[in-house]
Amino acid sequence: MRIARFDYTPSCRLRFMLRGGSPHRASEWADLPGRPLEDQLAEIAQEVGLRGEAAERKRLADQQAREAQQRRWEAAIQEARAVYAHTYRVKHLEEQADAWHRASRLSEYVAAVRDHATSLPPGQERTEIEAWLAFADAHLKHLTESASAPKLPTPQKPSGDDLKPFLGHWSPYGPRSY
Repeated sequence: MRIARFDYTPSCRLRFMLRGGSPHRASEWADLPGRPLEDQLAEIAQEVGLRGEAAERKRLADQQAREAQQRRWEAAIQEARAVYAHTYRVKHLEEQADAWHRASRLSEYVAAVRDHATSLPPGQERTEIEAWLAFADAHLKHLTESASAPKLPTPQKPSGDDLKPFLGHWSPYGPRSY
């Protein structure tokens, strides 16, 4: 007995299954008596092409979405840096104002002590107050120098943790970090 090289009648066992992608027509084709698999090859090739085109469109759309997300994240980072610098400068301004108020209050106090010291008779108490006044004058000189020359501070480059409060839902470490 000899085994035939070809099946002359369809056996219905030969199937072509296409996995992956989004199906347009079908995902499985079979060798049927009324419709042999070779007659379905054009449909199979068309399905492969349609799925490939859909996959390419999805890849391009995903890439564009990632690029848009990257641009939005970069804009959010720039905005957060600007807000961080403004907040840093406001904090520095408030510290300068507090230092000025402290210096003003201390200078009023030192002036009052100086007036009191001039009314004292010469002696140990007056000598101690004058030594204290020399210390207070040196300290006031230092305070008034730092308070009288206000400068716009330049904040250091902020770390990711410094930017977190200003970024909302974004991560400081990248658009896809959470």
